[in-house]
Amino acid sequence: MYLITKLLLQFVRLNNRFIIFFALLFIVLCSLLAFQLEPETFKTRFNSFWWVMTTVTTVGYGDFYPHTVAGKWLGIFVYLFGIGLISLTISKIIDAMFIYHKKKEEGKLQYMGEQHFVIIEWSKHAENAIQEILESDPKVEVVLIDSLEKTPFNDIRVHYIQGNPVHLDTLEKANMAKARAVFIFADEVTRYQNTIRDPAFIDGKTLLIATTIEKNYSNVYSIVEIRDRENLENFRHIQVNEFILSSEMVSQLAVRSAFNPGSTKLLSQLLTRTYGDDLYEIPSNPNWNTFHDAFTDLLNQGATLISDGTNLNINRRLTEQIPADARLFVICDRETYENLLLIAKK
Repeated sequence: MYLITKLLLQFVRLNNRFIIFFALLFIVLCSLLAFQLEPETFKTRFNSFWWVMTTVTTVGYGDFYPHTVAGKWLGIFVYLFGIGLISLTISKIIDAMFIYHKKKEEGKLQYMGEQHFVIIEWSKHAENAIQEILESDPKVEVVLIDSLEKTPFNDIRVHYIQGNPVHLDTLEKANMAKARAVFIFADEVTRYQNTIRDPAFIDGKTLLIATTIEKNYSNVYSIVEIRDRENLENFRHIQVNEFILSSEMVSQLAVRSAFNPGSTKLLSQLLTRTYGDDLYEIPSNPNWNTFHDAFTDLLNQGATLISDGTNLNINRRLTEQIPADARLFVICDRETYENLLLIAKK
């Protein structure tokens, strides 16, 4: 009994993959041997496999069972070793799933997806950005990088990476090279959970992260949040695609609301996907020669053309030819946008 116990303890300590492989091998060999011993009883190899599985899982339907002495000895062998082996295998699989979930929650797993959005530094702005991304595209995934002990956002499409975004190994874990875009949000909290109020220090930390990303992953579209406009010049040496001046945006929206009541609601509607019409970029149609052609055709389909890239003067350029590199933005609902994409593909 001591030897059996010692053997079982040694077996438990074996590698999980080896145990699973051994369990599968045990089931296959026992199934083949059962059919070899009693072909008339089991008729097919699948039936012998079925009998072994119902035996080791203690289900025991009784639709198949051995009749010969050799078959019954095989059954005893399966009882003694198979049930314990399968129980151990199942427990190992459950343990592996628990370890995987724990590592994923703690941000210790490599992300292997592509065309994802990377969010750097957790904050309320980052939380709102993740919500907006998930609502904008039901298929896209988000990778969040921060130094928190556990993920602050539990969602199947949000993958957490724990680490310092200045270090390349952390960015590699996020598969930054294959990302669609990266958002770098200004963070007031240090890795030791201390709060910084000085915009110079906050933007300095953001600058260090942005420099690392642009130096190694210049192909990724980058959006950077800055606290103080005076620090903007310090970012000129790196090729950041877009800047967001968070403090100015809040004050500007407040003033707009005071001079034009209700204007902030319109802007919020365009910036979020939760209600009303949204802002979309659409491809140019070969049948459109001028902006007037595009404006009229889109209006008939339920969309309003408002800009070519950042130029909001479409109403004064209606007679101009649409350039080959034009970026057309429209306001419409989701259904109209999808119909426009279908028409463009034809």
